[in-house]
Amino acid sequence: KGHHVKKDWFAAGMDRVLGWFFRLFNKGFSTTTHGYTRAVGGVVRRGGIALAVYAGLLVLTWGGFKIVPTGFIPTQDSGYLIVFAQLPEGASLERSHKIISRAGEIARTIPGVNGTVEFPGYNLLVGANLPNAGTMFVSLESFEHRKDPRKSAKAIMGQLYARYDELRDARVLVLPPPPVRGLGSTAGFKMMIQDRADLGLDALAGTAFRTMVDGSQTPGLAQVFTTFTTRVPQIFVDVDRVKAKSMNVALADVNDTLQIYLGSLYVNDFNRFGRTYQVTAQADANFRVHAEDIQKLKTRNAAGDMVPLGTLVEVHETTGPDKVIRYNMYPAADINGVAVPGVSSGQAIALAQQLAAKELPPGMGYEWTDLTYQEILAGNTIVFIFPLCVLLVFLTLAAQYESWSLPLAIILIVPMCLLSAVAGIWLRHMDNNIFTQIGLIVLVGLASKNAILIVEFAKQLEDTGKSITDAAIEAARLRLRPILMTSFAFILGVVPLVIASGAGAEMRQGLGTTVFFGMLGVTFFGLFLTPVFYVVIRKLTVRTTPTTQTVAVAEPILSPMLDPTTHEAH
Repeated sequence: KGHHVKKDWFAAGMDRVLGWFFRLFNKGFSTTTHGYTRAVGGVVRRGGIALAVYAGLLVLTWGGFKIVPTGFIPTQDSGYLIVFAQLPEGASLERSHKIISRAGEIARTIPGVNGTVEFPGYNLLVGANLPNAGTMFVSLESFEHRKDPRKSAKAIMGQLYARYDELRDARVLVLPPPPVRGLGSTAGFKMMIQDRADLGLDALAGTAFRTMVDGSQTPGLAQVFTTFTTRVPQIFVDVDRVKAKSMNVALADVNDTLQIYLGSLYVNDFNRFGRTYQVTAQADANFRVHAEDIQKLKTRNAAGDMVPLGTLVEVHETTGPDKVIRYNMYPAADINGVAVPGVSSGQAIALAQQLAAKELPPGMGYEWTDLTYQEILAGNTIVFIFPLCVLLVFLTLAAQYESWSLPLAIILIVPMCLLSAVAGIWLRHMDNNIFTQIGLIVLVGLASKNAILIVEFAKQLEDTGKSITDAAIEAARLRLRPILMTSFAFILGVVPLVIASGAGAEMRQGLGTTVFFGMLGVTFFGLFLTPVFYVVIRKLTVRTTPTTQTVAVAEPILSPMLDPTTHEAH
């Protein structure tokens, strides 16, 4: 309704209560519009300088992506932590149980910890049962009870590290879980050093140890360690094959005897009292404590007689690896680590690659595994995906306007959203990960939306007989209000993502920060640069003077309806 129409009771009441505010706002916005129109006119008439500034901003955008660190999937507060304890080689399961139990007691005294689940004798990192290792899962309280920053997963990790200094008998690590379940055992990077020239396990262990030591001293890396070692106390049983053959004892029977008595052998299952029980053959613990107990075992020969193993074997003490890992058919040693706060996963990978290039001798190589492998495999795919998205928008607009020039005036503003987004990421000390890249794709459409409002109206005004420059300035003035309205509605709508907390907050913050700062920047740059792009491109492409015969009615339609300074209803 126009201002001349009599107001109903609701409109009259709102006018009495809030009319002063609306009149004050309209007066202020009208003043802003006039000032913006003069500024746009000055920028458009100095198009050469504006384009030079635009070129400088493009260079700044390229430099921004070089400065901002790269990442993949941010480490998240998943509601639990992983504690890994590694004791010296040859440590008993009893010692591991004491260490991991004490670690659990300490964890349960920290505010924010709900409980612990302990697995002494299990090495989560290699997935093997080892007596000198232990794994513990620390369950945290629900997010609604951990709103205090001192109860965040990172804060609790720091408290655990400080308290675990008292555990001198083991190396205790506190690690976050992997961002994607199933891709690794913990967060961080994992490198597999491979012996590709058959240099031997000792050479492999030495290379892994030197890499670990240098990695621990490298700024930007933390908790660098390896689980591979060749100094685990072992017992070597040397079978006298000639004597075994002379006594009609098969080597397979000797091996089976050692397996059954010292290890175990599954026999069968039986059901009793509504439950299923497993039958396992194994020597009692008292008869397999010392190495000399091996010589007391007996095996049966081909004639059915029992032959003491002491007459067939010699027992020696030696050292060796507790588990030999093969990665892509090569003997391998793992190197694990995490990035310190403020260092992205991409930077940590680059530092680890520098370590490998420095420490690995000829014949040794390395490969990445778990989530690190996926990050490297994905690479910088945004370099290919983003231009394809821009091309899709451009072709869609070209089909809509049946022109190649008008869409170009719209698309040229897109790089400014990249500059603004990367500035926001840098200010918040984030990395360029997969979620920020999704935000960049979203910004392509949002940036184009604002530019479309100006370009489309400028073309219509130009068709009414206005000059190219006047049409661009007038379109910018007419569309200032809707551009600001829609832009700030979206910008304020993503604020909850920028300040997100709770489960998955790290992912939402990355996406929200990119879109928030990108929209702020592209709104500002678009209001001034889009008219410049329109004028420059139209002057380069227009060959004939536009006529006003077919659209002579556009002027009285556009001006009263869209001019916010008139007294007609909008």
